[in-house]
Amino acid sequence: MRDEQAKLPPEALRQRLDFDDAALLAECNVQHYKASGPGGQHRNKVTSAIRLQHTPSGLVVNGTESRSQHENRARALKRLREALALVVRVPLPAEPRWPERIQIARGRLRVNESNPAVHHAIALVLDALHKFEGDLKSAAAALSLTSSGLAKFLFEHPKAWREAQRMRAEAGRPPLRSPKG
Repeated sequence: MRDEQAKLPPEALRQRLDFDDAALLAECNVQHYKASGPGGQHRNKVTSAIRLQHTPSGLVVNGTESRSQHENRARALKRLREALALVVRVPLPAEPRWPERIQIARGRLRVNESNPAVHHAIALVLDALHKFEGDLKSAAAALSLTSSGLAKFLFEHPKAWREAQRMRAEAGRPPLRSPKG
């Protein structure tokens, strides 16, 4: 996913989560191609697949699912934001602030996948885990969440869950168990 070292400091890269699609796309090398693979008559027969290489971060993402170049570009931009949230770590502020569109109820983080702030939430959660070397309880306390609420949020976002597991393994901690319910 990452093909070269970051050229900007992490704080500057993290700001890219707030860029609109046009500004983020302007920082990318865009390649159009025909996607290969199964699909028969419903598979791309024209160059509608998109590969974005984000120059400041070196991240590379693809959008190939649709026959529409427009839809594939939108998917690739969403994947780029997700990739930035997953790999760019910044220091956790003393008092972390959630984006306005994020709901916290009884120590549980509620974020719909279609919420544009979901990538901010993922990034903040992973920043907390990074600060506390994968310790779920400490990260949850710093974010005013319950440990189970934090675990459920991570589990609902598979790539964030994998990154949390990677952080824990790197810190010598056992893997998280899948949350119940």
